[in-house]
Amino acid sequence: MIQAEIKSLLREDISILIKIANSGKHYLCDCGEASQLTVKEIQSVSAVFISHTHIDHFSNFDGIFRHQIGSGERVVICGPKNIHHQIEARLKSYTWNLIDEKAIEYEIREIISLKEINVYNLRPPHWNLELVKTQNFLFEDDQVKVDFAILDHKTDSIAYMFKEKDSVTFHEEASGFRKGKWISELKTAFENNDTDLEIQIEGAAYKAADLFHLLTRNQGYRLGVIMDHAADKENYEKIKAVFSEADLVYIESFYKDSDQEFAKLNYHSFASASGKIMKECQVKEAVPIHFSRRYTETDVIEIETAFYKAFREN
Repeated sequence: MIQAEIKSLLREDISILIKIANSGKHYLCDCGEASQLTVKEIQSVSAVFISHTHIDHFSNFDGIFRHQIGSGERVVICGPKNIHHQIEARLKSYTWNLIDEKAIEYEIREIISLKEINVYNLRPPHWNLELVKTQNFLFEDDQVKVDFAILDHKTDSIAYMFKEKDSVTFHEEASGFRKGKWISELKTAFENNDTDLEIQIEGAAYKAADLFHLLTRNQGYRLGVIMDHAADKENYEKIKAVFSEADLVYIESFYKDSDQEFAKLNYHSFASASGKIMKECQVKEAVPIHFSRRYTETDVIEIETAFYKAFREN
C-alpha cells in the first residue's frame, strides 16, 4: 500500500515522502525545507516529483542531492517546463573536479503537455544535458504508475496521482485443483485479457476464460498530491479528470477563507475551496496541506475546520 508522510513542520516549506509498503523505494514530492526528512530516507528516494520551482517548493533540492551523490543510482526527476535547465543550472553552480562520472545519474522528465514528456540525462562531472527521447507517459515502475494534471498557478503547477498496481487474487477453495504454475499462467492471461489461452491443469486443457471466475481484480490504492493552484473552474475540471474517487489526496489550502482575496491575487487556493473540490471528486479521504507561513497554529486549525466542513457537509 502507498503511504505518505509530510516531512515539513509548521512554517517550513512543503515536502512529502511517498513510501511503498514492503519496498525500499521512496518517492519525494517537492523539495521544500523539511527538517523531518532523514538522510536514510533521502538515500532511498528513486524518483522526485516537482510541482513547480517557486523557491518554497525547490529550495532544498541541493540538500537532497547532497545525500544522493555517490550512490551510483539513477534517480528520476519529474517536473514542469524548463525543469531540466533549472536542475542543470543548480548542478553546474558547484565544482566537481573530485567526483567520478558514475557517482549518480539523473533522468529528468520535463512535462510539456499531457502526452508530451521530454526525457533528458544528466551525469557528472560536466552535467551536460542529453535529450534522450520524447514519450507519452510520465512514470511507471514495478510498484506504481503516476498520472498528473497541469494546473495554473500563474505558471504550470503539476499535481500528481500515484496509482498502486492492481493485484489479482486467486480463490483456491473454489478451484478444486492442486496448486501449480497454471495459476500464474491464468493470472497473466487474466491481466492481458487473453481469453483463448489454453491452461494445462492435471493433464487436461482448459480455456482461460472458463477459469477467470477463480480470480478477482483488486484495484490498487490511489494517492494524490495537489500543490499550488488557482481556485478556478478550469483547474477544477482538470483535478476532477485525474483525482476523482481517489483513496487519499493531499491538497494545498494556502489561505484562510477570510483571506481568499489574497488567494485570488496569488493564484492559490483557500480552505473551503479545497475542501469543496475534494468533495466533488468524491475522494475517500482528503488532507489540507501547505499553509501560508504567516499563520499560527490557531490559524491552521481554522483552515482545517473550514476545509473539513466543506469536504464532509451533506
